Formats: sequence, structure tokens, C-alpha cells
Amino acid sequence: MAHALRPRRLTAALAAVTATVLLTLGATAPTATTSTAAKPATAVASFADIVPAPVSAVPATGVSYALPSSASVSSDVAAVGGYLAAILRKSTGYAVPVSTAPGTIQLLLSGAPAAVGAQGYQLDVTASGVTVRAQAAAGLFAGVQTLLEILPPGVESSTVQPGPWTLPGGRVVDYPRYAYRGAMLDVARHFFTVAQVERYIDQIARYKIDYLHLHLSDDQGWRIAINGWPQLTAHGGSTEVGGGPGGYYTQADYAAITAYAQQHYITVVPEIDMPGHSNAAQSSYAQLNCDGVAPPLYTGTDVGFSSFCVGSPTTYTFLDDVIGQLAALTPGPYLHIGGDEAQSTSAADYATFVNKVQAITAAHGKTAIGWHDIANATLLPSTIAQFWDTSTSNKALTAAAKKGTKIIMSPANHAYLDMKYTSSTPLGQDWAGLTDVKKAYDWDPGAYLSGVPASAVVGVEAPLWTETIVTSADIEYMAFPRLAALAELGWSPESTHTWTAFRTRLAAQGPRWKAAGITYYHSTQIAWPTGS
Repeated sequence: MAHALRPRRLTAALAAVTATVLLTLGATAPTATTSTAAKPATAVASFADIVPAPVSAVPATGVSYALPSSASVSSDVAAVGGYLAAILRKSTGYAVPVSTAPGTIQLLLSGAPAAVGAQGYQLDVTASGVTVRAQAAAGLFAGVQTLLEILPPGVESSTVQPGPWTLPGGRVVDYPRYAYRGAMLDVARHFFTVAQVERYIDQIARYKIDYLHLHLSDDQGWRIAINGWPQLTAHGGSTEVGGGPGGYYTQADYAAITAYAQQHYITVVPEIDMPGHSNAAQSSYAQLNCDGVAPPLYTGTDVGFSSFCVGSPTTYTFLDDVIGQLAALTPGPYLHIGGDEAQSTSAADYATFVNKVQAITAAHGKTAIGWHDIANATLLPSTIAQFWDTSTSNKALTAAAKKGTKIIMSPANHAYLDMKYTSSTPLGQDWAGLTDVKKAYDWDPGAYLSGVPASAVVGVEAPLWTETIVTSADIEYMAFPRLAALAELGWSPESTHTWTAFRTRLAAQGPRWKAAGITYYHSTQIAWPTGS
């Protein structure tokens, strides 16, 4: 998807395409270099600092536990134990062996309350050690993220830091509000390498995000190799916004990304946008155009001008190949079919197209997700609509919800990470308005759309469109701190939702991001600790 009202985007925004972040409300923004802490703070963290807010966190007064140099991890899931130990080794310098024998940190698939379900956990810190209990591996992994958050911020560093490594005593019992908590990265407007995507996976996993939506095709670039259609990448993948070199993923690259995501208990959702946002494919193969003429490659940012030829059987042969190969490569249940801003497709053709593509997707064993525009077609009972508009009502989507369609919430004026924080933000766009942290946080996904019951909402997603985003530092600057706000909306109980409490907890993340070398935006809405 690209998103509606894009013609309102200021041409001046493109001047920032080749620049990394320069300004933060008149101040110099942090860079990847200046974000790295020489000496992260080692003060004892607090249960009150946890983001996303847990269901329950009860401190034990006067109790704490300091990791000894002999610290070890015992884990019922070797991969989760290995993940935790690898982080601890870098920052503490301790050996941190992993085994099934009892250790100072225990990760157990037993003893967790039934209420935590498959993604929740119970974390206990006593004077003698740390225990995370869960019913499934994903819950253990989530518990590990909270465990890391109650260690001093220096635990995030990739180099050895001074101790002591003290955790506050007490118990956390926690589980998510929504099963779907997503982040989207647009790799079509600007291409990002496997390593850059994996870096983002590392970062979003820390906030219990469990879906990564990859926007793999658009007018400006096609980013996934499809056997039998080599020009998609050789030609369609050869450029990007502004005319850069573009790039693409081989199928082995894509498999590596999905595998890395799985190691972080994140499911990849690939998107092929259609019937619009299709110029890169149409430029690669003339037969995908109704007039049989391939248009030139496109490096601008306007939207709504392209469309696959809805009446041609070749279009569906092509899409069956694309969807079939992506489905075979994707372990998760979902495949995103786009569907937004199809201004060059008539309403009748649009409905015909969406109905056919849903059927193709289902035939390959996947559940279709589409931008909420697809509610103008006849949706399969399984198809999920993703809301992206700035309004609080949508007649077609409301009607679909009444028939059982489930919805992922991504209102652009709250959830789009590419919106500028302020008018002086050098990256991003402002067609959906300015979105500082409070605006990103201060809405309720279950009550946002009038006429849509809370039961229809299955989750929240934070999309990051990349017309002006070029580097990993750019991604980080636009994602943090807002991604943490949206992650909390997806995970935490609605009863915990208060801006005053959140902004205090969010401030405690600053030293952690600095220690991790994350280039984040120092919003003036947050009282960041000195030096972070």
C-alpha cells in the first residue's frame, strides 16, 4: 500500500531522501555514533519501567537479585535460553552457559497460570534467582524481554559494561490484549538489505511485536524473485524512489528473513500490492497491461495511476505464480494482497479482481489480508481488512465487520511511523497530520471505528512507508519512540492506558536505546533522563 492522499505530500520532503536525520525540534538529532553509550547507567530498574505495561506487576519490597559472574541459564526451550544468554554475554562479559540443569535464571514450560495462554508468562525474581514460566515457547520469549527490561540499561550494549547486574524482586504475570501486534516495513520505495531487516526484527521483538509485514512490491520496485518471471527483479527491482539502485531478495534471502523472524517469535506477512501500485511489474512484463505496452520504470511518489489488466487471464496466471511461490516460502498463515488506492481500476473491475485474488490466496493455503478498501468487494469469511484511513468511520468496513470480517487497526494519523513528528522533522510526510508520541499512543484500537464492535478488532500494526527513508538510522528515528507506544496498545490491557504513566515509563527506555545504539527521536513530550 502506499497511501491515499499521497498527492498532498510535499515535494520538499524528497529533499530529505538522501539525508539522515538532522533536526529534532531545532536540535541536532542523535546519530548511530552518538547513540552509543560509553557507560550506560547501572541503577536498579523498576517494575514501573516496563513497556508494554504488564497485566500485573507486584514488587517485593526489599528484595533484589544480582546476577553473579557464575550466572547460568537453564531453559526448556534451548533457542530462547541461547537468545537470552547471547545478550547477557555481550554486556556482562560473563560466560552464561545454557543447559537443562537448574541455573540462576530458569526458563520453564511449566507452572504458569492458565490465564497467560500461548503468548503470556509469569516472571519471578527472588533473592536466590530468576524464573520465567510459560505455557509455550513464545511466552518464554516474551518473558525474556521483560526480564531484560528490569536489568540495568547497560544490558543492551554490545560491549562489556560495568555491573552490578541487579534485578528488582517481585512477580509479573502478563499476556497480550491482541494476538496480532505488527510492524510493517516498506522495502519497495527504498530497498533494505537482509541485514537491515534483521536489525529491525531485533528491535521490534523487544517490544513483543509478533508480526512483520513486508511491503514487497509497488510502483517503484519489485523486491522478491519469482521463478519464471525473471524481469520482475532484473528490471522491476532495479530502481527505487529518487532513482537509486534498488535491489531485491532472492528466494533464499526471503527464507533467511522468515527464519530469523521465527527465531524471534515473529511471523512474516509478505505483501504484493494489487491491482494498483503495480507499475514495477507492469514495466517488467508488457502482457500485464491491457494495451500490451510496458510503461517506463517509475521513481516518483504519486499514487493511483497504475493497474493490472483485470480482464486478462494472463494477469491471474501471473498472480497464481507469485502468490503460490510466496505461499510456499512463507511459514505463517497470512499473505497481504494490498488493494489500496486503485483509482485506475473501475469499481466493478476492482470487486472482480479482489474476489479472484482472495480465491487464489485461499487455494494456496493462506489467509488474505488487504487494506480496508477490499471491503468494497465480497470478502471471504477468513479475509482480514487492515484499516489505514484518518477517519473514524467507514461504511463498507462497518458493513463487512457486521458480517464477521476481522480488522487490523492502522489509522494513519496515529499508527503511521512515516508521519512527521513536528513540522520541522526532516524525514517523513504530513498528509495524515503530525504525529508526536502522545498522538501515537492516545487512542483505543477497540473503540476507534464507529459502528465496529471491539470484538472485530484482532490487532494493531505500525506501518513505516519509506519514500523518504533510506538508512537504518532513518528507520530507527521514525520508529522510536512511537513503535513502543503502538506496541503497548497491542499488548497491554486497556485499563493500563494512561498517557501520564506511559510517558514516564517511556522515558526509561531512552538509556536502553542509547546503550543499544538506536538512533531515536528525542520528543520534547518525554522527560528523557540526562545523557540519554
